[in-house]
Amino acid sequence: MADNSPNPDNATTGLAVLEHRIDLQIIAKMVKPDSKVLDVGCGDGELLALLAEMHNIDGRGMELSQSGVNKCVARGLSVIQGDADRDLAEYPSDAFDFVILSQTLQATRNPREVLRQMLRVGRHAIVSFPNFGSWRVRSSLFFGGRMPVNESLPHNWYDTPNIHFCTIDDFTALCDEMNVTVEKAVALKANGQKMKFGHSRFVNLLGEQAVFLLRREINTRS
Repeated sequence: MADNSPNPDNATTGLAVLEHRIDLQIIAKMVKPDSKVLDVGCGDGELLALLAEMHNIDGRGMELSQSGVNKCVARGLSVIQGDADRDLAEYPSDAFDFVILSQTLQATRNPREVLRQMLRVGRHAIVSFPNFGSWRVRSSLFFGGRMPVNESLPHNWYDTPNIHFCTIDDFTALCDEMNVTVEKAVALKANGQKMKFGHSRFVNLLGEQAVFLLRREINTRS
């Protein structure tokens, strides 16, 4: 199978990628050129703009906040205001090659249904999320007795949008339960270093966040 990942030796691509968060860089490398992409919870459109620059994608976005939609439109992006929990069901099946949910799964009301809809609407799904099973979260609770606030979890408990706390092991188990194929998975340490998934206990303990490339099995289409 041909590798359509961006060429790391390409100077233009390299400059574009360096301007963005490392998790967005990883997501961008999972998306194939000229794909049709839906970015759910696209924020200010940073990822969509990166994918358009790197891969010439046909990109669409859905964003809950009006301010985020306005910023996307100002960048010339095709984005509508919408709620992942409610509005993904309105899209036809196989409408996109990739459906992306970046750092948003834990803020949805029904993560399992959102994931199911993503894999119905798109041939592939890319999901990234903070890992609530990391050692820093555990130590903050164990030694400090308080909910953690750090780079991956920047909100206090009383103003956080996160309502479903998920670990890497939790998400992997959900994929197994839903008969979803994990094509690729990358975990990131606090310093941005990538981790392989060969030893799941260490990944779940040391990974601050994770990025999954998923594909549904053909017999699970609904």
